[in-house]
Amino acid sequence: MRILLVEDDDLLASGLQLALHRAHYTVEHVRSGEAALEALANNQFALMVLDLGLPKLDGTAVLKAMRARGDAMPVLILSARDATRDRILGLDLGADDYLTKPFELEELLARLRVLMRRSNGKPVNQLQLGELRLDMESLSVSWQGQAIELQRLEFMLLKKMAESPQRVFTRAQLEDALYGWGEGVESNTIDVHVHHIRRKLTPAVIKTVRGVGYRIGLASA
Repeated sequence: MRILLVEDDDLLASGLQLALHRAHYTVEHVRSGEAALEALANNQFALMVLDLGLPKLDGTAVLKAMRARGDAMPVLILSARDATRDRILGLDLGADDYLTKPFELEELLARLRVLMRRSNGKPVNQLQLGELRLDMESLSVSWQGQAIELQRLEFMLLKKMAESPQRVFTRAQLEDALYGWGEGVESNTIDVHVHHIRRKLTPAVIKTVRGVGYRIGLASA
């Protein structure tokens, strides 16, 4: 898959290029809006990662120009502009997704996978890691082709980790994701959920990172 990365921060762009190469993408990097339009005119890309704060011709102008000429290529905006009005503007101009800086690399990669599946006409409401499949619409799980019944909070916990398979989550982060910030929960609640998930699926599905927390134990499909 060939990606056009439009980012004027060379340090960030270098890190993204390395991560995308490791995820088996081919990346062309440009630093300006003018260079982006030139690259789009002369090359074929599967997807574009677009910064908004570009010199001279900014990202919104690039997006307007490509959509005006009928280019429907998926675009993920990557921007430090985190105001709601900026996100709405980007999406209204034709962006397919909007991720604010700073961001988790695994979240970026997950969003790119969703955009690629969507552009290929594949369902985007499913997440698969190895022999584990999560259906986001029905909140159902299958393991090795067999349906597994999980409680809602068990599903949400598994989904949270599966969306960022390389990330280690602390118990506090998982509690916030499941229950909301500031809501009182028992100190061992997450451990209990993890125990139940492991028992229903396989002990290897969630790994314990000593002194930190948990992460998913399966490789991306």
